[in-house]
Amino acid sequence: MTTPDKSNIRDIVIVGGGSAGWMTAAALSSLLPPHSVKITLIESDQIGTIGVGEATIPDIINFNAMLGIQEADFLRATSGTFKLGIEFVNWGRLGESYFHPFGTHGVDMQGIDFHQFWLRYRQANPNSVIEDFSLSAIASKNFKFAFPQNDPRSVLSQLRYAYHFDATAYAKFLRNYAEQRGVHRLEGKVVDVQLNAENGFIDSVKLESGEAVAGDLFFDCSGFRALLIGQSLDVEFRDWAHWLPCDSAQTVACERTGELLPYTRSTAKEAGWQWRIPTQHRTGNGHIFSSAFMTDDDAIESLLGDLDGEPIGTPRKIKFRTGHRDKFWEKNCIAIGLSGGFLEPLESTSLYLIQEGISKFISLFPSGDMPITVRDEYNRQIVQKFEQVRDFIILHYKATERDDSPFWDYCRTMDIPESLAQKIELFREAGRVFRYEDELFSKPSWIAVLLGQNVTPKSIDPIVSNLTEAEIVRSLGSMQSAMIGATSKMQTHEALLRKYAWAGEPAQG
Repeated sequence: MTTPDKSNIRDIVIVGGGSAGWMTAAALSSLLPPHSVKITLIESDQIGTIGVGEATIPDIINFNAMLGIQEADFLRATSGTFKLGIEFVNWGRLGESYFHPFGTHGVDMQGIDFHQFWLRYRQANPNSVIEDFSLSAIASKNFKFAFPQNDPRSVLSQLRYAYHFDATAYAKFLRNYAEQRGVHRLEGKVVDVQLNAENGFIDSVKLESGEAVAGDLFFDCSGFRALLIGQSLDVEFRDWAHWLPCDSAQTVACERTGELLPYTRSTAKEAGWQWRIPTQHRTGNGHIFSSAFMTDDDAIESLLGDLDGEPIGTPRKIKFRTGHRDKFWEKNCIAIGLSGGFLEPLESTSLYLIQEGISKFISLFPSGDMPITVRDEYNRQIVQKFEQVRDFIILHYKATERDDSPFWDYCRTMDIPESLAQKIELFREAGRVFRYEDELFSKPSWIAVLLGQNVTPKSIDPIVSNLTEAEIVRSLGSMQSAMIGATSKMQTHEALLRKYAWAGEPAQG
């Protein structure tokens, strides 16, 4: 069994739990019958996971649906809330904010992107912002939520949503799911990895207890430690600190106060940014910063000074490197989650990149010999996903006018990848955005950030520029009225959740 051959994979070993490990275990157990493939997950209660409040993007709905998970059950188990987008504060200029919504801005007309009509509209209404024509943004500002409708004639069809939830609770929820489907959990700490002398594949991992766990295929979900892909197989790390200089985070939860917001808030600070993630009973907070521009003590002081409620516990530090392994699949090992790469959660893509690692593997599920062609294709696709998300995150730092600190001076003037530079220039010159090769972020996402951070096109679509001001005002006014009317009929976010999937009050302490 130790030398892969052309037979089917029979034994899969997942090293590490947390979100990455249990998402992998749950997905594989939902597809592979336990009588044909044995799945073992090894984790140690001695090793903590990076369990913070998790914000997601709408793709998480597809993952849960693939597993057959009922949404209300999931929300109750994780103290989950709904998310309609992200509010960005102080990113373009100090004192400014904008909203990156899920869903669309307005309605495209005559085959032309809506933002072209809005640019024409703004000529007559200079104080207008494009989020005034986003149902997700309007609902969020009013603390409202409603489920999308499939009828394209309904304005509610423009809504898309994701979740906020307790990441540790999500891992426990998926553990229960996976174990019910035959996944075997082993408590233990991996202390050694045995490689096959002939081909370098992993034969087995040895636990602190002395037990050896053999397998045909291994998933490295060991977090930043990267026990298999990094320490044993020596796959190099591709560092992106030049473009994304933040390398540290201080995190703490606080008591929830005020309205239950249906969105994440990201506030740019002196040398990084702070997240606010509302779950049902508490709020997750984290201050991501660059240690080259800020000390830990100053980061903690800044974090605690901007909480909405009393802190729960003391801040915890997380140190990280931004980038990814040169290969996510090497030999018979696949790195999922932090062991494969890390991009700061500015656009809530952490779980999405885990999903992509799992789904691309399933779509390329190999024979026992794991052909190099299959591995190469997997690596090509996952690297591309990381690079696409990387460019979108860099955009937030580069497209700033802030010059109030050395950190922002660095970000504003730094060189950026050519792929991103071309996108920015195309939008600045002609107001055009294109989506390439199954790219995650759609046109409305790019437009929200570009316009929100004051990257303004020099010209408007010639067809739109020939329309009369009255035509534009009438069309956009009608859209906005429909959105405001729909929002007025929505329940508040908290009222809907209390009826639909409330988790009950948390235990004290």
